[in-house]
Amino acid sequence: MEKDKKNLNENIEQNSEQEEVNETMSSNNKSESEKEFSPEEKIIELEDKLTRSFAEMENQRRRFEKEKEDAFEYGGFAFAKEALNLIDNLERSKKILEDDEKLKNSEALKKSLEHFDIIYKDLISIFSKNNIKPIECLNKKLNPNFHQAMIEIEDESKEPGTIIQEIQKGFTIKDRLLRPSLVGVSKKPENKDEKKQEINEKSGDK
Repeated sequence: MEKDKKNLNENIEQNSEQEEVNETMSSNNKSESEKEFSPEEKIIELEDKLTRSFAEMENQRRRFEKEKEDAFEYGGFAFAKEALNLIDNLERSKKILEDDEKLKNSEALKKSLEHFDIIYKDLISIFSKNNIKPIECLNKKLNPNFHQAMIEIEDESKEPGTIIQEIQKGFTIKDRLLRPSLVGVSKKPENKDEKKQEINEKSGDK
C-alpha cells in the first residue's frame, strides 16, 4: 500500500514537472512569435507593401498613358503608309503621259499635267495637315536614317555621297520615319587611264 502511494506521488511530481516544461516552452514560443510579428513590424510591412503597390499602379498608369498617346499619334501609321501608293501611282501616271510621243506638246497633255499637279498638291497638303511630310533629299548628304541609296552615279561636280537623284519620295509622320527616300548618290568618276593600267597589270599577273 505504501509502495503504491509512493508511485502515485512520483507520477504526480513527474506530471507537474512536465507541465512546467511545456508552459516554459509555450511561453518562449509565444514571446518569439510576438517578437517576429509585433504591431510595429506589421505596420512597417504593410506600409512597404502599400508603397510597392502604389509604385506598380503608377508605372501601369504611365504605360497606359504612353500607349494611349502613341495610339493617338501613330494610330494611322499603317493607313498613311498605304496612302502613299496614291502619290506613287499619280507620279507614275504623270511620267507615262509625259513620255507618250503622241501626246507630247499637245494641249491635252498640258491640261492633264495641270490637273495632276493640282491633285498632287492637294494630297501633299492633306498629308501635311496630318503631320505626314515629304523628305527633302536632293543635293543633301546621304543619311541612312532617312535615305536608301539604290544607285551610284559618276559626277565630278558633286562631293561623293551627295544625293543627285530621287527615285522614290520618302515621308515622315511626326518624328517617325514612314518610309525612306530611294535615291541615287554621286561618286567620283573613275580615271580611265588608271583603270586601263589596272586591267593591264591584272592581265600581266596572269
